[in-house]
Amino acid sequence: MSAEKYLTALKDAVVRLDFEGAAKAAKEAMAASVDANLAINEGLVPGMAAVGEKYEKGEYFLSELVVAAEVMKESLNVIMPYAKGGLGARGKVVIATVEGDMHDLGKNIVTSLLKANSFDVIDLGVSVPPQKIAEAVKEHKPDVVGMSALLSITMPKMGETIEALKRTGLRDSVKIIVGGAALVPEFALRIGADHKAANALEGVKKCIEWVSQKERRS
Repeated sequence: MSAEKYLTALKDAVVRLDFEGAAKAAKEAMAASVDANLAINEGLVPGMAAVGEKYEKGEYFLSELVVAAEVMKESLNVIMPYAKGGLGARGKVVIATVEGDMHDLGKNIVTSLLKANSFDVIDLGVSVPPQKIAEAVKEHKPDVVGMSALLSITMPKMGETIEALKRTGLRDSVKIIVGGAALVPEFALRIGADHKAANALEGVKKCIEWVSQKERRS
């Protein structure tokens, strides 16, 4: 097969939610010396974009979006060892579910989508205290901080985290995006976040937009 056919096979496997097909297409592409960067950016990413379009049109639902992200991970597990010297991250994101909240489905979907779009993601896990997030920002110097909360009683921890970033002089160095079923844009504005993600896909698009703007300014 030509390189184009390998890329199409990778894309189609993601769209079809085909775990075996994704791993097989990735192995065959690497065996044929298809460039790892090309395989990801011209094969897997367009596949995930197509899944996103189906999701936005109502043809796919949250369950399909979750599976597609996992299918992409199958391919990435095969492809990444072939990325000599690394692929070069698009940007860096520190992400966490806030303290008191153990829900991680939404966070995990966003993490997978960010990685699929060449972001370096530092996933701190669930029930993460404000100070730990602030410490991770100081250590990793991300472009974006993402916080998730499903429970309304844990949402105030997002505001506490932003205050912790302000106290340590780190707030202005990052964009902050928040997400969760109970969140509304007004809450995000009130606590000082930069954006409330409508869903996982929209949130990732906002991260891409921010990093692209930063690159244009530099």
